[in-house]
Amino acid sequence: MQLPGPRVTGPPRDHDQAIAVLRKAVEAGGNHIDTAQFYGPDVANELIREALHPYPDDLVIVSKVGARRDADGAWHPAQTPAELRAGVEDNLRSLGVEQLGAVNLRRMIEHDVPDGQRVPLAEQLAEMVALRDEGKIAGVGISTAPLAEVDEAIRTAQITCVQNAYSLLSRDDEDVLERCIAADVAYVPYFSLGSAFPGIPKVTDDEHVRAVADRLDVTPAQVALAWLLARADNILLIPGTSSLAHLEENLAVGDVELGEADLAELGGAR
Repeated sequence: MQLPGPRVTGPPRDHDQAIAVLRKAVEAGGNHIDTAQFYGPDVANELIREALHPYPDDLVIVSKVGARRDADGAWHPAQTPAELRAGVEDNLRSLGVEQLGAVNLRRMIEHDVPDGQRVPLAEQLAEMVALRDEGKIAGVGISTAPLAEVDEAIRTAQITCVQNAYSLLSRDDEDVLERCIAADVAYVPYFSLGSAFPGIPKVTDDEHVRAVADRLDVTPAQVALAWLLARADNILLIPGTSSLAHLEENLAVGDVELGEADLAELGGAR
């Protein structure tokens, strides 16, 4: 999501660095890329294809469907089964693949969908399962979904992953995470460091996070991401960046060890 231009629209500020970030991530052992055709639109996927195609055998590219962009870059729901199918086809085309590792059904909260246009989850899941049965996607995921919808998706669609907002400072999704742990479903938190969007605090500004970072001689961002890895074995990180320096910082998180005292202090961050 960080690779296209401002507001996730248009070409990147630095095309060569975007390509370098993608290549470095894979060279360093990364094998999971989170993307979407509507990032750009098409821009993120085309950069991935330019940088990495033909793709390594172990690279899992995960996308999402359920939204579209207009000419001004505004976001709109694309939630009908036909739109979900078209979204998958668009991803296959722009990435140059015959199958995606997984595709998340991006659910829309009620006020984002005009009256009369909200599609029942069962109809959406049925279409995603059909796409999986046809071999166009290897796994079905769901995104921005409450516990009841995640539970339905686990029971009826045998989903592979859930992608919801979750961080050290925003733990409202604990019930969904616990459900995923019980079902052996991957949990992929977005806004893992907070967000630049209004009303979402930045984890790196928290005093507890900064204190632990100073003690361990690492960055606050590394502490926040390491906390997520320590929280549960089924958590997969997708911290976005268009910077080689930030990429290297993120990749080093696997070497950050949080002790009991660190975790206890971070427990006070809210």
